Amino acid sequence: MATVRVLESGPGVVANPDGSSLTSRMLLFACRGVVAPFVRHYPVTPLTMPLARMLVDGLSTLRPGPSGVEREQVRLNGFRMEILRPAGARKALRDGAVMYMHGGGFFLCGLDTHRPVAAALARRTGLAVVNVEYRQLPGTSIADSVQDCLTAYRWLLRHGADPAKIVFAGDSAGGYLSFATALRAVAAGLPSPAGLVGLSPLLDLDCAAKRDYVNVHRDPYIPLSGLEQVVEYGAKVQGRLDPALSPVNGALASLPPALLVVGEDELLRYDCELMAERLTAAGVPNSLELWRGQVHAFMSILPNMPESRSVLGRVARFVRARIEAESPARTA
Repeated sequence: MATVRVLESGPGVVANPDGSSLTSRMLLFACRGVVAPFVRHYPVTPLTMPLARMLVDGLSTLRPGPSGVEREQVRLNGFRMEILRPAGARKALRDGAVMYMHGGGFFLCGLDTHRPVAAALARRTGLAVVNVEYRQLPGTSIADSVQDCLTAYRWLLRHGADPAKIVFAGDSAGGYLSFATALRAVAAGLPSPAGLVGLSPLLDLDCAAKRDYVNVHRDPYIPLSGLEQVVEYGAKVQGRLDPALSPVNGALASLPPALLVVGEDELLRYDCELMAERLTAAGVPNSLELWRGQVHAFMSILPNMPESRSVLGRVARFVRARIEAESPARTA
């Protein structure tokens, strides 16, 4: 694992001040030169969402499956999950688990695309990682995606998992679901998980608040216009966005400690900085890491990249620290 030196930088810390690896520079070049022109001009509508998902799912089959893990399929009402465990380590869910929620703008990706990052976390933590393939747009709303993740959490609790040894984690839209599901769980009278991890997370659905943010024009490939379209179809009702749908506006004092990781030039750095400030104000321990020269959700795109390995190692240490903590998970 690469050595990481952390420097203070505003509300967060720069985790790799000495520059980027060759692989990450190539990924940045590809995102700016190939992905960005396509993404910025691709219309996000109920008609185009399934086509984009078919393309991404097809591309995901071209890379080899992860090694060193065992897989177990679980089907729930309307969606499925996959439990990944380190090969030969048949630990029970009560020993600890990571509930992982994949990214993809609430309409892309699934178990196949995010199996490598889920497997990497399983190998590094030695725990079961429950990869949740929640229902997505256009067939459902963002609120219903949250409900599916809450259903997955209830399933874990029914099957003997200790909430004091469960950490929610996710990238991009999955980072949103990690925080939103924890807030929904507490509101429903369930115990909160032991910790939250947001990897390039979307945490504020109010796109208007981001329009003057400096990274609107710096982000290598995520356009604000695309995010606005997702919110329009997935969250607004009669043109109105309920502020309560954004985790940054939730009852944050009820949440467990959180780790936020985001690229220094990402559009969603705005969300992470805002969440870090509000968590601190609410008395919730949190850490915000900024990664220089890295693209949105880099750790789930290429989990074996040097920077990704460093991030996932740090996530694993956070997970282990949370499930080994003596204090029980918070309750409502």
